[in-house]
Amino acid sequence: MPRIGDLAPDFEADTTHGRKKLSEDYEGKWVILFSHPADFTPVCTTEFMAFMEIYPELQKRNVDLLGLSIDSTYSHIAWVRTIKEKCGVNIAFPIIADLKMEVANKFGMIHPSESTTSAVRAVFIIDPERVLRAIIYYPLNVGRNMQEILRLIDGLQTADKHKVALPANWKPGDKVIVPPPQTQSAAETRMNEGYECTDWFLCKKSL
Repeated sequence: MPRIGDLAPDFEADTTHGRKKLSEDYEGKWVILFSHPADFTPVCTTEFMAFMEIYPELQKRNVDLLGLSIDSTYSHIAWVRTIKEKCGVNIAFPIIADLKMEVANKFGMIHPSESTTSAVRAVFIIDPERVLRAIIYYPLNVGRNMQEILRLIDGLQTADKHKVALPANWKPGDKVIVPPPQTQSAAETRMNEGYECTDWFLCKKSL
């Protein structure tokens, strides 16, 4: 099972947008690869519509969405058409058909205690170097929080760009954490460097 910091397993698979290969079709992009238990299920339907709500914001951040379930391409197409017809939402991102569970097993999406035939609600955030930066698992009966996923993307990109860390409940515009000093002499001077400091190891600044 891949872990944070690992190179995301490469794969090539059929999708609702044709054949896709992670290392080629998404080179230089951030990717949110997410699994859902099954097509034509209520929680998953609400999630796909919710993913489409944040999709324009993700695109602004150079992030592509890639869904997956252990269903056929025909099932995916029929479900996407139903969502558009019944709910008025056009699913604009591809969905991987994974009947043989090849991609699901590569990413550890099958949790036997939950189900041996369905993928759990997994979210894998992959950076432009194809490194796994975050992994979130949800149970089958609880839908995902899209604002947290968007916040996590903002956090990762902010931390990368500015070489900082982010406090609990951080959101864009909030102060960020300055990396703590690594030597005693640096700790001695940290409190006088113009940051908002609680103590030498906990200092914040505005970007």
